Amino acid sequence: MLTAQRDSIRLLHGILVASVALPAVLFIYASWLGYQNNQAVAERQIDRTRDVVTEHALKVFESVERSIAEINEVVRDMPDERIAANEENLHNRFKRLADSSEQIKSVWIFDRNGHALVNSLAYPAPTIDFSDRDYFKAHVDRDIGIYVGEVLRPRPPYGGAPFFGISRRRSSPDGSFNGVIQASILPEYFSGFYAKISREAGSYASLIRDDGLILARYPPSDIIALFPNGELLKAIRAYSEGSLLLTSKLDDIERKVAYRRVSGFPVFVVAGMETAAIRAQWFSQMGSHLIFGLPATAALVAIVLLALKRTRRFNEEATRRQIAENALKQSQRLEALGQLTGGVAHDFNNLLMVVEGSAQRLKRRHHDPVDLRSLDMIESAVRKGSSLTRQLLSFARRQSLSPKVVDLSDCILKFREILRQSIPGDIEIEFKVPREQIPVKIDPDEFEIALLNLTLNARDAMPDGGRITVSVKTAELDENSPANGLTGKVAVIAFSDTGSGIADDIRDRIFEPFFTTKKVDRGTGLGLSQVYGFVQQSKGAIAVTSHPGTGTTFDLLLPCCEEVLQVEGEAASDAAPAVKSATVLLVEDHPDVSAVGSDYVEQCGFKVVCAASAEVAVDILNQRSDIDLVFSDIVMPGMSGLELGRLIREHHPETPVVLASGYSDRAAAAVAEGFTLLQKPYSLEALRKSLAEAMQAPEAIDRKFDSSASRQSA
Repeated sequence: MLTAQRDSIRLLHGILVASVALPAVLFIYASWLGYQNNQAVAERQIDRTRDVVTEHALKVFESVERSIAEINEVVRDMPDERIAANEENLHNRFKRLADSSEQIKSVWIFDRNGHALVNSLAYPAPTIDFSDRDYFKAHVDRDIGIYVGEVLRPRPPYGGAPFFGISRRRSSPDGSFNGVIQASILPEYFSGFYAKISREAGSYASLIRDDGLILARYPPSDIIALFPNGELLKAIRAYSEGSLLLTSKLDDIERKVAYRRVSGFPVFVVAGMETAAIRAQWFSQMGSHLIFGLPATAALVAIVLLALKRTRRFNEEATRRQIAENALKQSQRLEALGQLTGGVAHDFNNLLMVVEGSAQRLKRRHHDPVDLRSLDMIESAVRKGSSLTRQLLSFARRQSLSPKVVDLSDCILKFREILRQSIPGDIEIEFKVPREQIPVKIDPDEFEIALLNLTLNARDAMPDGGRITVSVKTAELDENSPANGLTGKVAVIAFSDTGSGIADDIRDRIFEPFFTTKKVDRGTGLGLSQVYGFVQQSKGAIAVTSHPGTGTTFDLLLPCCEEVLQVEGEAASDAAPAVKSATVLLVEDHPDVSAVGSDYVEQCGFKVVCAASAEVAVDILNQRSDIDLVFSDIVMPGMSGLELGRLIREHHPETPVVLASGYSDRAAAAVAEGFTLLQKPYSLEALRKSLAEAMQAPEAIDRKFDSSASRQSA
């Protein structure tokens, strides 16, 4: 079952990991594909933009070139004086040309000295020297064809937007320099066009002269030229067309760009897109996937977590049920053992009773030292057997306890010297007992035996020495505490050792009678069973914590008592009180035990009348009036001794009753009802004391007196 539980939990853990890992892997793969696709789309878009701006620039430059060529044809054979004479007509013609073109700001004709002969801006043209302008100086030395100048600002009195010039040399018939024809082109026209076609964020487009001067740019910037050692300028100088990924040294922005030379002109167009914008598009696409993927994944994970939680709860419940079933089986097993040992103890005590009585009778008749020695050995064996049956009855929870309210701390402190003497010197024992009183209702003698058994067991577990710790504390237990149903305030006695520990496979058997791991002749295995029986019969609980090689801890939990502590009085004399001769009715179904009992009663100085059953005893009591006391066994066929005692109290209250038992589940009831109880096998002195006390008890005397007075009155 535990394997199945672990497998189910492991399977759900695997599903949980898969429910997170699989969507994550799929998302990562989709992200990688999306990234590659996004990069390809961006590159295609950049290439298309480059193609568009290249075509646009080519058409603009070709248009301007044709316009300059037409002007050159008009003024080819005209000297400067004639041009000046026709300035008004030419001005109007140039003005119409400039006004009809969005990219042309103005058209100019300069003489060889750099003075304007005619322009489209003003008539008459002001006398200003333009010989220092680059579009003029470039043609002075030789004919270079079409020249594209740098971006300039208008010279007063002219104003308006910046421009760059496209110019051509005017040559005289002999080929000498005769002036320049120039068209001023608006960079903002190109920037505006680039803005229109740049629909995506992060788009970039520019018109660059082949030496790196920037003629137009989008987005607008104050940058006038490429960085001299920049990657783009190196690429432009090396190849007429290409693409690359670069980080601009001018604005520190990384871009993907594609460039191409405008055919027939010393300019390049560049189109590009910021990589941050490309990634933003990719993030946007992945975000749309997450909008649908995350809720589905979260729902799947939530379902698996719910299933895992319920499975764990089910497994925990199943484990608790299994533990409860095991505990019930163990309890039933121990209960069955208890019933078996109790029955064995009853018969064994009767046998011991016969053996001890017979031994004492032989001792009275034989005085040979050898015989007396043998009889002493028999009596010693009887006492040991009686101790064994006492331990068996304690385990079976059939031992008749004499509980009283005592201070637990005081009991342990008084008994500590005996515990120290029971262990060798290489074992240290430490007591951690609080000073305040801890009242509990227990049988002190049985408690001391339990402590001694634990100490001897710990001693055997530490052959090379060690440490024993006995500590006492109080605790509050609630209904959820797994302590045999104990609730409220309890006293906890922790008995720990540093011995070899208890193996897991035998831990459930350590309280069984006669179970032991010790060598032959090193113990009966009844020590821990006595501890278990004492704790159970005291309405407490016992727990064991142990691991091989780390020692063992026994926790004895005893319910605290609210009753007042009993103050110990002076020790009573063990001598039996003297009584006059009386007649005792002995009720015993076992003939041998009856013979021994009769002998003991006679030795006590009483007359004996024997009855083999309770029914016979009732008849004798009804027929005879000289019966002073009834001494009966509890366990008998038919009417029990306890029932007989109740009947005598009802019909013959003047007659005291003493009960005896080797084992009976009715013994506790007999003590509770006030009957004197004598445990088998009993000794002669114990019998003499019990009979004498019963005869001289105040209740018995009062009942005897009342009965006599009643008979006299009758």
